[in-house]
Amino acid sequence: GNLVILNQSNMTVWSTNLTGAVRSPVVAELLANGNFVLRDSKTNGKNGFLWQSFDYPTDTLLPHMKLGLNVKTKNNRFLTSWKNSYDPSSGSFSYKLEMPRHGLPEFLMWRSGGPAFRSGPWDGIRFSGIPEMERWKFVNIVYNFTENKDDIAFTFRVTTPDVYAKLTMRFDGFLELSTWDPEMLEWNVFWVTSTSDCDIYMGCTPYSFCDMNTTPKCNCIKGFEPSNPQGGAMNNTSTECVRKTQLNCKGDGFYWLRNMKLPETSGAIVDKRIGLKECEERCIENCNCTAFANTNIQDGGSGCVLWTRELADIRRYVDA
Repeated sequence: GNLVILNQSNMTVWSTNLTGAVRSPVVAELLANGNFVLRDSKTNGKNGFLWQSFDYPTDTLLPHMKLGLNVKTKNNRFLTSWKNSYDPSSGSFSYKLEMPRHGLPEFLMWRSGGPAFRSGPWDGIRFSGIPEMERWKFVNIVYNFTENKDDIAFTFRVTTPDVYAKLTMRFDGFLELSTWDPEMLEWNVFWVTSTSDCDIYMGCTPYSFCDMNTTPKCNCIKGFEPSNPQGGAMNNTSTECVRKTQLNCKGDGFYWLRNMKLPETSGAIVDKRIGLKECEERCIENCNCTAFANTNIQDGGSGCVLWTRELADIRRYVDA
């Protein structure tokens, strides 16, 4: 039942690597949505799929494909760039869901083994580090992030018949959403990930945020100041920020930061059963707590995430 690719010496180069016995004949079929499947010949539904190409994306995500973790099989489906514009072998970039033992799942763009961009966690509407995703609705595309016992994954679909779309990772590492123009017979690029300096992973030091509308672009969070201030401002992106007044765990309060990409959540404490008020109370009770926020901003907000480590990789948006 396995599909194999052989070289000129009849040696296996690639295989679907199915295990276990298959009783009935196996059919290889390219479905209308672009999914290439091996299925039980007696079953047409998804339950009859023995293998599917949608579980192994390369540089392109199509509607209804899932980007992220299959909880049952532990298969983490991620995008990998081409080596260059004409060589489809694996390039330097990948876009992969990271699942910290503590904290919230979020996507990281990796470049040659190191992080280059962080999506921010899902906030119930979009990823907090990609607010411009909300413009996708203008080309009749809806998207969702699912977190349940089967999948922790992102997917999108087109709501208008006969409209085709794809999300591609270019060889230079940028994500690109395109729709098909049936009259011009070509793909039109609708959206590309930002090229802003503030989107660079850890472009500013901990306890500072990046803002493209300020000079310099890195700014200490209110309550912090440059460790070696020159004229009271940060002179470069490597200047560290330190607290003006140390915490005493009694009577400490919080400053509200709006229109922000949430800090990196690895190591954060998450409780989706409580709201913002109780979240604040828990943070006050924990002398190591540095910040708190809702995990979901829909319908007035719900859920709680507490940061007990340094606040890192933050940026401010004009519209969020």
